[in-house]
Amino acid sequence: MKQITLNNGVNMPILGFGVYQISDLDEAERCVSDALEVGYRLIDTAAGYCNEEAVGAAITKSGVKREDLFVTTKLWVEDYGYEPALKAFEVSRKKLGLDYVDLYLVHKPYSDYYGAWRALEKLYKEGAVRAIGVTSFWNERLADLFNCNEIKPTLNQIETNVWRQQWEADAFMTKHGIARQAWAPFAEGNNDVFNVPVLKEIGAKYGKSTGQVMLRWLIQRGFSAIPKTVRKARMEENFNVFDFSLDDADMAAIKALDTGKSTIYDEMDPESALYIGSVKYHD
Repeated sequence: MKQITLNNGVNMPILGFGVYQISDLDEAERCVSDALEVGYRLIDTAAGYCNEEAVGAAITKSGVKREDLFVTTKLWVEDYGYEPALKAFEVSRKKLGLDYVDLYLVHKPYSDYYGAWRALEKLYKEGAVRAIGVTSFWNERLADLFNCNEIKPTLNQIETNVWRQQWEADAFMTKHGIARQAWAPFAEGNNDVFNVPVLKEIGAKYGKSTGQVMLRWLIQRGFSAIPKTVRKARMEENFNVFDFSLDDADMAAIKALDTGKSTIYDEMDPESALYIGSVKYHD
């Protein structure tokens, strides 16, 4: 598995398995177990996904050495602020059943993410986490965060797919040494993305699926990706993207698909901010 070296020297697999929207704990545990059997070693979860305990159970039962795994979880908005973030981390760590977390992310750029970030800095210095980062921070908020705090994020997890290609964010993060990781690499299937003619044509050239083409496109841009599926056969398909390369013409053809807009939701829309800030997962 190809690795990405984060700006603090920690290595992370470039391809992982995400468990967003797998809220049934039995199914989530089964999916993570299947992913580990396939060969995934990066598992991405979050407090807001309500399945950390299932991820932890699958890891415990897998027999995979802890040092061979890279586990990411995230702090939800309702627990932002310094003290609440420290308490929420301990809840997540207990649910996961882990002594440490490899990557801990501030989940959205709303509420008191400054207080949350300073809590993450403390956790990092204490060795409770190996790396800290953010999710869905656009360039201005990312710049403000690392300009006014001690530790720069190692990674920003942002929606990136063929419809929303994030070239400006890519350039900014590359310039400042922050790794890029794509959530929703398949755009959650929107706009019938798996049947786009140009992607099917490129896939046919290499004997690959459109999903494999999309993941390969991200990897060749230097993006990590965390595709989610509940089917083991699709996990295997998604994992099998390191035996071919897209040429310059393929990359250009895919770049032409960019709309510059999300097909999921607009994170800079005030209504989105109001909604996300209102979501609670505990009393």
